[in-house]
Amino acid sequence: MSTHPQTMFQLTGRSHAPASLKSATLVVIDAQEEYRSGVLQLPGLDEALAEIAALLAAARAQGTPVVHIKHLGIPGGVLDPRGPRGAHLPEVLPLPGELIVEKRMPNAFSGTELHDRLQAFGRLDLIICGFMTHSSISTTVRATKDYGYRCTLVDAACATRDLPTPDGTVISAAQMHRAEIIALADNFAAVVHNASDLL
Repeated sequence: MSTHPQTMFQLTGRSHAPASLKSATLVVIDAQEEYRSGVLQLPGLDEALAEIAALLAAARAQGTPVVHIKHLGIPGGVLDPRGPRGAHLPEVLPLPGELIVEKRMPNAFSGTELHDRLQAFGRLDLIICGFMTHSSISTTVRATKDYGYRCTLVDAACATRDLPTPDGTVISAAQMHRAEIIALADNFAAVVHNASDLL
């Protein structure tokens, strides 16, 4: 008789409740123009941006620290750091005084001051959203565990794109996103559906 599978969090007893905006830091990853008009256009971008905007508005209203991660890509190419494709999307622009951390790798902790800056806020809980689910979101969320943070991931405030598979077919953005969210919920983050779950 088979039993319903459990997450690693459940099996180890190390799960944690989703964070509260009042006691967390909000981290917005790579909300940049490349994902709207560049070669990495994301299905569902506008819906995810609306969720990110709601999180930002709530965080700002409560005095929650906000960190914007910005990927420095290839000059003249993907996420061009000197061109419009590398710019922050206008719906979720950083406000004056909000921290911007620039990265060159998918993992926002790799080669950056992110950990030190988060430590300065003195908050253990992180709420993470942004792009792309299978890449910078996944690698950064996984890394939060290495640094001892408790991560909450907002499903509807993330998005990714269709990807080619090794056997020559395609996995849709929706399938890829869902699989990655499920994997992260297994052992790396408490997952909530949308921004309203944290408001």
